[in-house]
Amino acid sequence: MIHKEKQVRFCTSINSFFKLGQLLLSALLLLGIGPQLQAQEILKTIILPKKIRETSGLEFFKGKLITHNDSGGKPKLYQFDSLGMAHKTYTIAGVQNTDWEDITADDEHLYIADTGNNMGNRKDLKIFQIKEEKDSLILTGTLSIRYAAQQNFFARNRHPFDAEALAAAQDRLLLFSKNRSTLTTEVFTLPKTPGDYVLSPEDSILVDGLITAADYNESLQLLMLVGYDFQGRQFICRVDHFDAQNPRLTTLQKYTLPIGRAQVEAIKISDAHHFWITSEAEKKGRPRLFKVKL
Repeated sequence: MIHKEKQVRFCTSINSFFKLGQLLLSALLLLGIGPQLQAQEILKTIILPKKIRETSGLEFFKGKLITHNDSGGKPKLYQFDSLGMAHKTYTIAGVQNTDWEDITADDEHLYIADTGNNMGNRKDLKIFQIKEEKDSLILTGTLSIRYAAQQNFFARNRHPFDAEALAAAQDRLLLFSKNRSTLTTEVFTLPKTPGDYVLSPEDSILVDGLITAADYNESLQLLMLVGYDFQGRQFICRVDHFDAQNPRLTTLQKYTLPIGRAQVEAIKISDAHHFWITSEAEKKGRPRLFKVKL
C-alpha cells in the first residue's frame, strides 16, 4: 500500500512537471524567445540594380515597388518592378538623406523615416511627409521626434534610441525600435500631422534581434516586421489581429528566413501569406529582392 502511494505521488509529480514545462514553453513563445518557426518557402530571389545597393525601405507606388538607400544616400526614391527592372527615379527637393531607414504610405502621402541612429547621438531625427504633384514628389511637412527617456547623446554602440521600422495605420504612424541593449523592439505611435513629438513606448517585446523594417495592412489587421541577429541570421515576425489603436505585440510569431548571407532591411505585404523583402548588398554582392511565403 505504501509502495502504491509513492508510485501515485511520483506519477503526479511527473505530470505536474510536464504541465509546468508546457506552460513555460508557451510563455517563452509568447515573449518571442522560444524556438523560431521556419519560413515555408522563398518563392523568388531577384537581383536588383546596383544603384540601390543600400535598399532600406519598400512600398507600393503607382503599381510598382519603390525603395531608397540609407545613410548618406541621395534624397531619391527608386521605382522598380517585381522582376527587378529599374523604372523612374524621383528626387525630393528640400530634404537630406542623413539616414533614411524605412518608407510607408497612406492614401494621401508617403512617409520617409530619417530616424537611423546607430550611435544614439542624433538630435535631428525626423519623418518626412511627401506628396505627389504633377508626377513629382514634394515635401509637405516634417515630423521631428525625440525619445522621452533619452537624457544624453554621447556616441555608443549599445543603446535603445534607434528606430528604423515605420508603418502607417489609420490616423497614426507606428515606429519600431532597433534596441541593441536588450534585443527587444518597442512600438511608438505618433499622429501623421507635421510637428514636434516626444515619444514613449506603447509596448515592448523581446525579439532576440534587431528590427529593421515594418509594414501594416489594415484590411488584414496584419503587422509584419523583419530583422537580423548578431549571428547574422535573418528573420521575419508576424502579428495577427494587430490593433493600431491599442498596439500590443504579445501575439508576435518569429520565423527564420532561409536566405543565407544577407541583411534584410525592408518588407512589403502582398497578401496574408506572401511578402516582398529586400536585402542590402553584402560586400561585393548585389542587393536582392525576395518573395517569401509563410
